[in-house]
Amino acid sequence: MRYKTKQINVGGVLIGGDAPISVQSMTYSKTRDVKSTLEQINRLYFAGADLVRCAVFNKEDITGLCEIKKQSPLPIIADIHFNFTYAVAVADFVDAIRINPGNIGGKAHIKAVVDACKKRNLPIRIGVNCGSLEKQFEERYGRTPEAMIQSALYNVSLLEDFDFSDIAISLKASDVPTTVKAYRQLRPLVKYPFHLGLTEAGTKFHASIKSAIALGTLLLEGIGDTMRVSITGELEEEIKVARAILQDSGRQKSGVNIISCPTCGRLQSDLVKAVKIVEEHTKNIKEPLNISVMGCIVNALGEAKGADIAIAFGKENGMIIKHGEIVARLAQDELIERFLIEIEEEVKARKA
Repeated sequence: MRYKTKQINVGGVLIGGDAPISVQSMTYSKTRDVKSTLEQINRLYFAGADLVRCAVFNKEDITGLCEIKKQSPLPIIADIHFNFTYAVAVADFVDAIRINPGNIGGKAHIKAVVDACKKRNLPIRIGVNCGSLEKQFEERYGRTPEAMIQSALYNVSLLEDFDFSDIAISLKASDVPTTVKAYRQLRPLVKYPFHLGLTEAGTKFHASIKSAIALGTLLLEGIGDTMRVSITGELEEEIKVARAILQDSGRQKSGVNIISCPTCGRLQSDLVKAVKIVEEHTKNIKEPLNISVMGCIVNALGEAKGADIAIAFGKENGMIIKHGEIVARLAQDELIERFLIEIEEEVKARKA
């Protein structure tokens, strides 16, 4: 089950409703540095991102982003704080805007942004961050899920007052329980799609674990329409981890799922090396495929029944199993090569 939400369109990428859950990231170069920013966007594109967000801090960033948009392979979301004139300016060429209506000034400023977005049917993402809540909500509720929810509802109302409803919402904290509670409690209160994520999640190790717990929990509950895994300085890894969370939560039916046994005293081969080879050769496969790589025959036959293609190492030899049937018995030094051929043939057959 997945919560049905209003659907919005960000540069051709549909978010909400029954659209696939999209993955996005954010460039960390200065947006006015067109060359560096485009290089990062291209890296994200080839890593499998659907959307990219770029910061707009000053007028030079506006000029740079205009040029970047002309060459970007991904839809661009402009990230803006405080200065409503920047949002009005970039609305002429970007695909969406991320603001908090409550921190860009009075109703006249909000209306100016809404009017600019309406002209081109641009969505607005309301980004609530537990670390930078409006004073009235932090003073009343502290840094809690309730404060984040009230902030989101307040900011939504500012847009709805001007008959604007192409909205997405994010509720980001740097800890898992606060993030999960905020998204979970807000979900039945609004119809808008959710952008999932944790903020300031840390480096690769910690951010991957925190995001897997928080985002995986929400996805399993049917919550979430687009997402970012925030990792300090790791563009491609953000996309890789996000795709893995989507796949392992059952929300993305594409790509390779590798089943491999834990290392133990029964191993009859260099399993770690074998799995690395298989991972490298299958990383760009988009078709849904379950692959099993087992280091001995104890669990291999049982695991192979649930795999499309499996390899089971034995003493000096092993088996390749396809859709539950043994298709080859070979010496260990021949197994991996044949296994990769069988994978390629299966992918070709599915494409056909």
